[in-house]
Amino acid sequence: MPPSATDADWLGAAARLAARGRPLTRPNPSVGCVIVRDGVVVGRGWTADGGRPHAEAAALQAAGDRACGATVYVSLEPCAHRSERGPACADLLVAARPERVVAGVLDPDRRTAGNGLNRLREAGIAAELVDCPAARESLAGYLTRAQFGRPHVTLKLAMSLDGCIALADGTSQWITGPEARAHVHARRARADAILVGGGTWRSDAPRLDVRLAGLEHRSPERWVLTRGAQPANAQAISSPDEIRRMAGVQYLYIEGGAETAAAFLAADLIDRLEIYRAPIVIGDGLPAVGPLGLTNLTSAHGRWQLTEQAQLGSDTFAAYRRTR
Repeated sequence: MPPSATDADWLGAAARLAARGRPLTRPNPSVGCVIVRDGVVVGRGWTADGGRPHAEAAALQAAGDRACGATVYVSLEPCAHRSERGPACADLLVAARPERVVAGVLDPDRRTAGNGLNRLREAGIAAELVDCPAARESLAGYLTRAQFGRPHVTLKLAMSLDGCIALADGTSQWITGPEARAHVHARRARADAILVGGGTWRSDAPRLDVRLAGLEHRSPERWVLTRGAQPANAQAISSPDEIRRMAGVQYLYIEGGAETAAAFLAADLIDRLEIYRAPIVIGDGLPAVGPLGLTNLTSAHGRWQLTEQAQLGSDTFAAYRRTR
């Protein structure tokens, strides 16, 4: 980090560290923490598998005595509640005596919700909340569940240039190339659960796992949207709204098919679109999204902000965030 690094820069670094824990920290959020003294990182950490130790505890252990007088950057407000699994992070920070603590997001958990920062201030430590979009993005699953009582939902679509996901007879393997498919597996590894429609489940028998060396243990739970019989080796919901009963799931990744995509879009339950486009034209094929019942363009679903683009071999990738 350059000498001119700002609080937002350091919070962004903490947010990137948090990505290392996702999704294995559930039901806790994955949080990142960086401890900086005289412009040098003296400690860093992220939430461990299963939720403990927290990011601050890991970073403080790495920093040791060097945390005293330093600045602590943490993507989420330090917790203020003690549990059977360990002390409150606010108390750990008070004991370590940093000069400042900067948080990127206020914790919506009522047990903390401002109490963590206040406890630090009462102990004479400067505690600040600096709005950080990167920190909010890194906590999207946790914040979505706190606000809406459901997981953060990503819809992935892999299609041709003209928006088809298969030939008219349903043949679909493989539209995209190996680089794009590996990218999808990396995305799966960031999700708690993955969902497909009943038709896709019955016709394709997808494995829905992570097949990247070293990340196999991050394969998500498998869910199917179906009104039919309970599928083997997967859990089922009968309507998009039932994602609210996915206990502990913070990140849901939807892969297909067209009717499932349309159902979740129509229910306004998609927070992020991830679109892979192969440089092919299919013509008379199956569309990526089923009918949405639109009567004019002004009622087209939502507004989407481009957040990420990449070239993956011969394919392109674009991610969009739902603006609400």
